[in-house]
Amino acid sequence: MAKLSVKDLDIKDKKIFLRVDFNVPLDENLNITDDTRIKASLPTITYILEHGGIPIIASHLGRPKGKVDKRFSLTPVAYRLEELLKRKVIFAKECVGEEVKNMAQGLKPGDILLLENLRFHPEEEKNDPNFSKELASLADFYVNDAFGSAHRAHASVEGVAHYFKDPAAGFLMEKELQYLEGALKNPKRPLLAIIGGAKVSTKIGVIKNLLKFVDNLAIGGGMCFTFYKAKGYEVGKSLCENELLDEVKGVLTDRKLYLPADVLITKEIRPGSPTQNVYAPTIPINYRGVDIGTKAISDILALIQKAKTIFWNGPMGIFEIGDFSIGTEKVAKAVVDATSRGAISVVGGGDTIAALSKFKLLNNVSHASTGGGASLEYLEGVELPGIKVLKDK
Repeated sequence: MAKLSVKDLDIKDKKIFLRVDFNVPLDENLNITDDTRIKASLPTITYILEHGGIPIIASHLGRPKGKVDKRFSLTPVAYRLEELLKRKVIFAKECVGEEVKNMAQGLKPGDILLLENLRFHPEEEKNDPNFSKELASLADFYVNDAFGSAHRAHASVEGVAHYFKDPAAGFLMEKELQYLEGALKNPKRPLLAIIGGAKVSTKIGVIKNLLKFVDNLAIGGGMCFTFYKAKGYEVGKSLCENELLDEVKGVLTDRKLYLPADVLITKEIRPGSPTQNVYAPTIPINYRGVDIGTKAISDILALIQKAKTIFWNGPMGIFEIGDFSIGTEKVAKAVVDATSRGAISVVGGGDTIAALSKFKLLNNVSHASTGGGASLEYLEGVELPGIKVLKDK
């Protein structure tokens, strides 16, 4: 990797400001419903501890809008981190201030300090230099392992790094960059991108950039109806972003682009609602598309079978409802089969990860990216502030 790694730092007896992504989902009782992101940071935390370093861990959680809000406290994360590491985690009820400074000064090798939610302070999202400096004063080194936040120019992601001589990447950050750079810069070919999800607006930049170097790009999910409308098809009550029709027309002629030949339609989005499989140009006015159709599934599966590198972001339909999940499930199983035969598979985006988890396939792909927005911006060719600021080797 081109960036400095935590392995390149002499961390013995030193304090490390470790930015992680502990933005985990909580239920109404503030119980963590998915601890994937906490587990993803464990290799870096463990490495620091095993090499005599002292991790001072910082993260955001949710969108508390710059105010203290108990619903977004990292307290449940502290408990879960203790369980996973099987050792005591000291929890600071703040992330800056005299009390935190005193706690940090009193740390010794073997200690772990977790700071309270960074976003309880408006200065975090404003990338305030004084706030960055105060965070930096707690430690000797800076390590960023929060790829999911790397596209945000926030104080703990970008600003703080300027106060350290050797800002470095953690293992999760390294892994994300390794797979994404591999998919972009030196892929095994054929390279297939599968882009789904509801909206074209969040992914049109990625689609345009990917078409420059992929061998095939398959569209699925709700976004395909904007493509159909741009072709002059009737889309009924299906999701469609009319304001993007002109932009979409610009990529329709690309021969690498595959649009689903057929779709599954229904009158109501509910379990048990009767469905029909129809060819794309023939969606009746009072119906809406909810999944890719049988011909589209077999076409995309054929592309997956040939591919040596697969990048997948976005489900093929409303997978949360069983009747509309067939396209997403079959694509997921085909990607897993291709991986078992030696293909490199990189999946990203919260919904794609949720779908793979639902089908119990998440551990069977080469890499599941923890950063949906960050991975999309990276694939769009945007230089991410949280990566740019890390020191080159």
